[in-house]
Formats: sequence, structure tokens, C-alpha cells
Amino acid sequence: MNKIFSSLLLAVVCMGCSDILVEKPKSLASENFYNTSAEAKAAVNAIYGPMRGDNALATNYPAQLEGMADYGNSRGTQTPVSLYQGLDNTNINRVGVIWDNFYQSIRNANLVISNVPKGTSMTDAEKVQYVAEAKYLRSLIYFAMVRNWAGVPLRTEENMTVSDVPRANVADVYKLILSDALEAESGLPDTPAEIGRPTKWAAKTLLSEVYLYQEQWEQSRAKAKEVIDSKKYSLVPVTISEDFQKIYGPEVVNTSEEVFYFKYSRQQGFGLVSYAHRKIGPYNYYGPGGVYAQYTDSVSNSVIKNWDFKDLRKNHILYNVDIGLGKTSCLYRKYRDPAATAGAANDYPWYRYADVLLFHAEADARAKGAPTAEGIESLNKVHRRAYGKPADAVSAVDFKLSDFTLKTFIDKVVEERGYETMYEGKRWNDLKRLGIAKQRILEVKNIVVADKHMLWPIPNSEILYNKAITAKDQNPGY
Repeated sequence: MNKIFSSLLLAVVCMGCSDILVEKPKSLASENFYNTSAEAKAAVNAIYGPMRGDNALATNYPAQLEGMADYGNSRGTQTPVSLYQGLDNTNINRVGVIWDNFYQSIRNANLVISNVPKGTSMTDAEKVQYVAEAKYLRSLIYFAMVRNWAGVPLRTEENMTVSDVPRANVADVYKLILSDALEAESGLPDTPAEIGRPTKWAAKTLLSEVYLYQEQWEQSRAKAKEVIDSKKYSLVPVTISEDFQKIYGPEVVNTSEEVFYFKYSRQQGFGLVSYAHRKIGPYNYYGPGGVYAQYTDSVSNSVIKNWDFKDLRKNHILYNVDIGLGKTSCLYRKYRDPAATAGAANDYPWYRYADVLLFHAEADARAKGAPTAEGIESLNKVHRRAYGKPADAVSAVDFKLSDFTLKTFIDKVVEERGYETMYEGKRWNDLKRLGIAKQRILEVKNIVVADKHMLWPIPNSEILYNKAITAKDQNPGY
């Protein structure tokens, strides 16, 4: 397969992972190889494994988030997620696995950050780049964690041997996220060292989103604008709905809008396993068959009902199929791979150029106190492409600046981002950041969401292992 890291990660698993690493990810193994560039690269590769593995990004993370979004529902063992009735033991365990995998990746990043600078057979430039990549990934993980658990234990290269680490407050978590991302920005290369590795532009994109969460509008706008002005990226042209396969399809290696993706292949243990769609009846969108744990409805769900059929994304992502819930029920097919034998070969889009444009549109309007021509152009680029128009040319589907106030413009950006990033694990956290999650779920699903559902529970594995955290430190409602 042409997907990056598969053979590299297999080599790391074979030569670098002891039983202690596999079975006890929080324990600290003795690592004695960080002297050469090849050894440092292998150590950096080991960061990716747990965070993108079958039980983290490949499966559980998007499934837990997408069931809570306003545009969809969960079924089967995922049903409690979208009913907002509290997670059952199965889903609490799934959330716990995400936590454990994230911390294993953090541990591997800490080893790189601590040991690579001591390497004896690397150039200083190589050391800077490997540490910057490790800090980018650590920043990315802690950013995911703080949004879903709030304050978490901050495990860094400075306390790797300490088992008992208390929960940090949210401000301190963000302080580390920003510090790591800024160092990554200065140390990562202009172009990826290999397809699938981060660049300084990926770090700027991460910073733009982090600043949005911190309501530092001008900083967010500036970072997104730097990426736009670099002209490193462009939206993949689309004229029919099937053209979106040029972005999400299993045979795609990389595209002009890829900022940072997690790479997958059909190789056992390295494939994307999406809960949203699998084989059902005549529809073969996922080779191994199996469950279809996320669905929506084209009539009863107002987000889907109000989505213009002329928007090519709608036909690409959704298809009508009666799964026992009526003829208007729909499944998702964004990541389709009929030839998959285990996991799918589709890559997971953490950051696309479309994200950058929509970050810029929102941050620009908020920073200026009103929508601007520059901000609406960023929004229109995404919108034009959705209708099969050239992204950089004025079109009949363009939004007009005179039609918007600041509020209505932000609402339109949020709507567009919901359609654009559907089933990318982004919508629920966006709604929470904007303070409209409860309102949206009440409007669309007629469900009153309790405060406890804004966060996931700290897993029992952490409470039992970490004596600095007790039951009283648990998130409210669990």
C-alpha cells in the first residue's frame, strides 16, 4: 500500500515494543536508543501507533463524538451516546481506551523530547525537527483531551518517572498545548519530511484552532491567514459528488488540501474502522461488512432536511437505506472502501485546508467585530467547491457580505463547517466551544442535555493507578 507509516510502524512494533509497552502503557520502559537519526525516527513513529490505532482514532474517538452531534444518532451499543442518558459500561470502557491510548502516545512523545537532544550521532537540525514533531503530536493529543475531559494530568518529559500526577486546571493544560505548538511551529519543516508528517503549516493550523478556543480572535485569524497566504494548499476541485473521493477515497495518498492527516492502509491493524457505515444489503461501502452504528434521518433531523440537495457533499456523504427505522433513514459513506479486508485504507483528516479557511472566516469576523470581504471570501471558497464551482472564482452561489451581521455570519460559518466536516469528529466540540450544544440538541432532537454530557468521565484505570486522583476528582455526574 502507498499509505505512510505502515511498514515503519510494523518495524517499530517488532523491534521497539516490549510486553510492558503493550500491556502497561503507563509504565516507563528503559529506552537506550536515541543516538542516530534512524533511531530517533523510529521513536517518533512510535508516537503515532497508539493515538491512531484501532481503539483510538480509527474507531472509538469519532464514534463517541459523532453520536452526540446534532446531525446524527447512534444505534446498537452506541445508542446511549446520542440519547444523552449517560454512558453505559461499554461506552465508558471505550472512552477509557481512548484515554489510555492517548497517554501511551504522550509517553512516547516524552521519551523523544527527553532523549533525542542527547543523541550523539545526529545533527542539531535533526534533533530540533524530531523534538518539534513530538511536541506537535503531544500538543494535538492534549488539545483533544482538554476539550473532552477538561483538566487532565500533565505528563511531560519532566515527570515521566512520577506515577501520581494530579489533574491540572484547564488553563495550565492550554498553556502546555500552546507552548508545544509554538515550538513545533518554529522547529518543523516547510514541507513534510515524508507524506503524513506535520509541517510548520500544520502547527500554524493547530494554533489557529487553539486560539479560537481561547477566544484570542486576532491570533487565530493571523495564524490561519499565514497558512492561506503561503499558497501551500488549495481545495481539491469537484464537479460531481463522486469527485469527493479524490479527497477521502481509499486510494488517495495525499492531496493539495491535506494539512495533517492520520494515515491508514488495508493492512491488518493499520486500517481505519469507521462506525458510520459498513456493508448492508446491496450496499457495499466497507468490505468486511458488520455494524452501522451511526445514522441520521432526512426528514426528522432538521440539519439534514434543510441541507440543500444541490450541495454535492450531501449526496457524497449520505445514502438512504431502511435499517428498520423507516425509509427516510440515512447512513454515512464518507470513508468508503469496498476492497477493505480488515480496516479501510481511507485516511483520517485531522486538518484540511477547508478547516483553515473556516477558522479564518470566523476569527476574522470576530476580530474585526463584523464580517469582512476577506473573511467571506474564505467562507465562499468552501461553499463554491461544495456546489461544484471553482473555489477561487466568483460564482452564483456566493454569499454576499451585505446580507450578514456578525451573528448571522458566524451562524453561517458554523453551518458550513458542520456540512464540510461531517463525520470528522469535529462537530460536537465545535458546538460546545460556541456554547450552543444544549440549544442545538434541544432544537434538533428535542432532548434536554445534562451538564455531565459536556465531558467524558475520567476512566477507572486512571483513578486506580494514579493516587493523586481520587473519586472526588471525577468529572461532575459520573
